[in-house]
Order: sequence, then structure tokens, then C-alpha cells
Amino acid sequence: METVAGTIGNTIMSDSILEARARIREGDRIGDPLEASKLFPPMVVHMIGVGEESGSLDFMLQKIADFYEAEVEAALASLTAAIEPLLIIFLGFIVGFIVIAMFMPLVSVIGGLSSGDGME
Repeated sequence: METVAGTIGNTIMSDSILEARARIREGDRIGDPLEASKLFPPMVVHMIGVGEESGSLDFMLQKIADFYEAEVEAALASLTAAIEPLLIIFLGFIVGFIVIAMFMPLVSVIGGLSSGDGME
């Protein structure tokens, strides 16, 4: 748990994990100090408690990691799906601007030639 606390960038979570480590050394169950901190989701605390009771804590932690990994992937997929149309519209405006910027001088030259301004 000390290694986990060192790798987390959030100091509040890190302090909570170190406090839980101290309480576990005193004989508390793993889930109790995590639940008391109110920083961890109830499902995580419950699954850690079940894993501790059944002796398969590593399996439960793996299931928790898999669940949250799938949740992050789903959130990223929905975010990219929401950003795609905006990118297409933005690129459409850029291409349209370039096309207009290229054809405006041609239109003005053709207009000048057809009105006879350049024939003197």
C-alpha cells in the first residue's frame, strides 16, 4: 500500500491510503479504513471486503481493475464519437476558406477581363 500511495498523484488519496495502511497494521480489515475515508466507491470497498473474506483479494482487485478499465474505454469511445462531428465541421470550414481564398482572385481577374478594364 505504501507503493500505491507513492504512485498516486493525488495527495488526498495518498494520505488516505497511508492512513488505511496504518490501520490495517493495527489489525483492522482492509475495507474498513477505505470506507471510512469516503474517497473510494462503495462497490470497490465491498468487493475488497468480499475478496478479503474469501481469500481471493488478488482476484477481486483484478476484477475491479478490469471494470474500471472498461468504464474508461467506454467513456473515451463516447467522447471521441462526440468530437468527430465537430472536427469534420471545423475541417470543412478550413477547406472552404482555402477554396474561397484561391478562387476570389480568379473571379476578380475574370470579372475585370469581361468588363473590358484590362484591354486598353
